[in-house]
Amino acid sequence: MTSKKTLDDWLAWQETLMEETIVLGLDRVQLVYEKLFPNGVPFKVITVAGTNGKGSTVSFIDSIYQQSKYKVGRSTSPHLLKYNERYAVDGEDASDDVIIEAFEIIEGKREDIKLTYFEFSTLAAFIIFEKAEVDIAILEVGLGGRLDSVNVVDSDVSVITNIAIDHTDYLGDTREAIGREKAGVMRGSRPCICGDQDPPQSLLAYAKEIGTDITFVSKAYEDEIGLEGDHQRLNAAVAIKAVESLAVQNPISKSMISEGIKNASIRARFEKFEIGDKTIILDVAHNPAAVKTLVETLSKSSMQTVAIFSALVDKDIIEMIELASKAIKHWYLVPLSSERAIESEVLNKKFSSSDSTTICQDMESAIHGSLALREVERIVIFGSFYTIADASIIINKLR
Repeated sequence: MTSKKTLDDWLAWQETLMEETIVLGLDRVQLVYEKLFPNGVPFKVITVAGTNGKGSTVSFIDSIYQQSKYKVGRSTSPHLLKYNERYAVDGEDASDDVIIEAFEIIEGKREDIKLTYFEFSTLAAFIIFEKAEVDIAILEVGLGGRLDSVNVVDSDVSVITNIAIDHTDYLGDTREAIGREKAGVMRGSRPCICGDQDPPQSLLAYAKEIGTDITFVSKAYEDEIGLEGDHQRLNAAVAIKAVESLAVQNPISKSMISEGIKNASIRARFEKFEIGDKTIILDVAHNPAAVKTLVETLSKSSMQTVAIFSALVDKDIIEMIELASKAIKHWYLVPLSSERAIESEVLNKKFSSSDSTTICQDMESAIHGSLALREVERIVIFGSFYTIADASIIINKLR
């Protein structure tokens, strides 16, 4: 690879390095990390794991620190429209040139060690944040925790938002098994903030085994908040506890916290758009627990609602449909631009005879078809990050 290559060229090349898209384990990425950072990263780290609510919690923490004198880095995944969304410093996404420079540095140290697309992404975040001289970096775990590449860094504070059933092929099919994987981001004698309301014994046992100071959050934040949904109030409370855990080294005032929570924003978490006389909701809910939360938020209004929906084939699609069906008048089923997407005809067979469905040729026809329904007031689009990415392109043209 040379400096003349575009970001798209780099990303396409990274996808060819490993046959599998997801390869859990730290052995390979640890070797490269130690070459890049023999003394560890030069900034404080907050690592955020959990089944749902990771992105929102990261956004709250990020927004709080943006009210302060500290320079803050934010690393999240996946992106919706542009890869650059994965990295931000003080709220500004990284440029192509900054990301390419990080990739070139990794490639110079990698030698014959193979890395996945996500491992490149993780290491690039550390380099970008080091060069930007951030004080604090917030790192969102991609999958699980214990074996996720983000876990090569010893966090100063770990956060576990909640534990639900998802990614069973990689993490196990019980909350106890998944809880142990999430618990892997904890470090002995360092604080962990947990928002799960019924934490698995595996998580508690591991915290005790390694001597983690774990704080459980059950009281929701009550003041003005930037994100919609009651569940976000608990995410906000978790974020505040994480910030407070670093307060000895990095003090934050109450006004910075309240302003940060009020100004927090994140795409596709009950994100609203008004198109004509319709409200469109974008939400990345892609597992039963997230869909349950989405439906609870939808149910606070009696608006007539249709759904545009698709999902990846390895998800618990039937339960997702069952949870949402009472809130949905009609379903538009769309194909997705992913190899892991379920085919629309196969998806349609997962609905019961009482559900009303339409198979659409593409996202554009689904959106225009739902907008044309006179009696419908609200359109909710969910099921996958891919679903939202495809929808966002169309919606941006309509706004």
